Formats: sequence, structure tokens, C-alpha cells
Amino acid sequence: MGYSFKRVNGKGKPRYTACYEDLKGRIASAGTFSSKKEADKAWQRAEAEAGKGRDLNLKRGRQTFRKYVEETWLPNHEVEPTTMQSYHYSIYKHVMPEFGSMRMMDILPEHIRVWIKCMKQAGVSPATIRYNKVVLSAIFSTALNDQVTYIHPCKGVRTPTVPVKPLEIINPDQFDELYRALPDADAKLLVETAIETGLRWGELTELRAGDLKVKARILTVSRVVVELNPKFHPEGRRFLVKDYPKDKEWRRFKLSTQIADKLQEHFDSAKLGRDDLLFVYRPDTPSKRHPYIDAVTETLGWTEENEKGHRYRHGTLSAYNAAKCRCTHCRQAVAAYRAHRRAGGKDQPRQPRIRDTDGHIPANWFRNQIWKPALQQADLDIEVRIHDLRHAHASWLLAGGADLQVVKERLGHGSISTTERYLHTLDDADDTALNAFNKIRSRERSKN
Repeated sequence: MGYSFKRVNGKGKPRYTACYEDLKGRIASAGTFSSKKEADKAWQRAEAEAGKGRDLNLKRGRQTFRKYVEETWLPNHEVEPTTMQSYHYSIYKHVMPEFGSMRMMDILPEHIRVWIKCMKQAGVSPATIRYNKVVLSAIFSTALNDQVTYIHPCKGVRTPTVPVKPLEIINPDQFDELYRALPDADAKLLVETAIETGLRWGELTELRAGDLKVKARILTVSRVVVELNPKFHPEGRRFLVKDYPKDKEWRRFKLSTQIADKLQEHFDSAKLGRDDLLFVYRPDTPSKRHPYIDAVTETLGWTEENEKGHRYRHGTLSAYNAAKCRCTHCRQAVAAYRAHRRAGGKDQPRQPRIRDTDGHIPANWFRNQIWKPALQQADLDIEVRIHDLRHAHASWLLAGGADLQVVKERLGHGSISTTERYLHTLDDADDTALNAFNKIRSRERSKN
């Protein structure tokens, strides 16, 4: 049974402290008030909450947001390492500066709405704002369950609309142009395997020789590799191999004869063992970022006039230094010049940077050294990521008449609605509808 008692504060004024019995049978305070009536209501409310299995211990809610997140939530929140890495970035970049010093019990929906408005005014994208709110909501969901707070301040708070953009799919002709622009046979085999299988990057770069039954042409996807900051890796390394793909289920599907034959030829030439990676990071691969080129050609044209009224040809050291031109050709010319001097033992020569890897291909290395130069050379009409080859695989299958359920299982989608996004995504997908429209319109014209 709860009660309240009178005490006198330092100024000689009477105060009334409400006491109740918590879930562990201990006497706890429900707060101190200026009247006995308010104190009685407080301990009665606290006992009612305790009867429902909830503990109205205000001490837990008085801890700061930073203290709760760093000492309770982050150390004990069970998520994938990649998710935890993403959570850390979001929390310390966007959430902690706003709420870190506030008490948990003081954070209300109005504070969340102000925070969202400030992010929007600062130019943060709607997708990032939505993700930040998801992270904050996850924190308060746990706090609510832990009875640290008794309201969920994120409930009912809206974020800016994130528009759903239509998928822009690379067509076969564009892919052929890109394929021809790739620098070597290894890169071409990796990219062709990506378009033929629709694998995610982590699945593709973790493929091993034993995953493919060459005679049956059956590929098994049973693992995925993720690249992490070493502080989020259980063993402090860069790459973490998980014994399940993103959808948590193994999957098997058949390959075309031509890609199976190419992979078999690759196995034989590289003498791969069953546990060897199909695609390996080779640090001796020539860099594509700063090729040593003779950029002084008539086709590059001239820079704008500098403050002295002089112009210089693009792709020269003079254009970079005197005209302050920072176009691709001028930057490449300077980089090539410096690389040439270092190779000759001048300008403090240093060893080329080698990525910390166990053989897996770093995604940003492949993107910057292989993929982007090939895209630039192919000069396609669309921007294409390596992951877009997965989209193209699904779209091409459906456009060719493949069964929707088969495509879903082949790509490892959790829902058929995800696979349906790839229906009618090629540029000529609306031709049938237009032909039907023109047929009816032409018939009406003929009547008139």
C-alpha cells in the first residue's frame, strides 16, 4: 500500500513525497509535490502501473539519451554487423547532436518534429531523414519495453515523402558496349557472371569453385561476404563471411551453357581448388584512375582565359597550374606526370597503396578502378551501378517470358511484389500498348 509523507525543503516550505511499492517489493518514490492531494494521486497511479507489470521508476528516465544509447542500447542490440555499422553512422552524424544531452523522459514528439524540420532545412535527403527516424524509433521502442520511458515520441511523427523512382534498366546493346570497355578477362567474366546470375555483390564475390556443379550447370548461393570497418568486425578484420545470403535461405538455380563453360575454363586455367574464390582482388592490376596518357591533342580544346587573358590546351600541366583547370584531362595529366616522376625515383617515391583484403574484391576499388572507367569509355545514355546488373537480370528474364515465381526464387526475393517491380521495365515495354492504341485510333480514322 502506497502513502505520502510531508517534509520541509530548504526554504521552509512543505513538500509531499509519494511512495509506492515497485515490482520488486521495494519502496520507491513517485515524485515530490507541493500538495498532499497531488502526492496521493501520484502513488496511486504508480501502484496501478505496477499492477499492470510496469515500473514507474523515474530514475531510469532521468538518464541522458547518450548514456542510454552508449551504455545500454548499442552494446546489447542484436543486429547484423553491417546494420550496426550503419546505425553508428546515423546516430553520431544526425541523432546524437540533437538528443544526446536530453533526458530520455524529456524527449517528446514535438522535439522529433523540430529535428526532422531542421534536417530538411539543412538539405538532408528525404531517404536519409526517414532512415534516421527509423533508427531513433528503434531506440525508443527498446526504451519503452525496458520501461525507461512511457511514451514513444516517434509515433505519429511524419517524415518527408520519399519518391519511388522508376527503374532504368540497361538493355542488351548497352551492356555489350559496357562489356567491351572492361579492361581484362577477369573483369569481363565477373560482370558477365553478374548479369547471367543476378547475384548481389556480396554473393558474387564470395562464390567459390565448389558452389558450381559444372556438368549439371547448377549454382548454389549459400554465403555472402560483407565489407566492414574493422571495429565492427568480430575479429577486427575487413571482410566478414556469413553462412547465409541476405534472404537467410540457400538457393539453387541453373546457368546457361555459355557462362558455365566460361567458368569451367576459368577453373582450369587458374587451377582453382574447391574452396578457392572465383574472383580475386589483384593489387597488381594497373590503375585506371590516372593512366599515363599523352593528353595534348587537338580534340581536347582550350581552357577559359585566366586573369592574364591567356588560354592553354586541356590535358597539360600549364592548363592545370596557370589556368586552374580541374577537368578530367588536366587532372589526369598532372597525376600521370607525378606518377612518372615517382617511378623514376623522384618526388619522394612511395609504395603503391594495397587494400587490406583476404582476397575478396573491395567494392569501392572495383567501382573506381574498373567500373567507372569502363562506363566513361562506353559513354552510355544512363548511369549504371554494378547492382543494376541484378535489376537487368530480372527484367530481361521477365521480358523474355520467364515465370514470375521462378524469377522470384532465382533472385532470392522475400516477396513476389518485389519481383513484380521488374515487369515492363525495358524501354520497349510499352510497345504492345501503343500498338493496341494506334490500332483502335486508326480504325476510327478510317470510319471518318
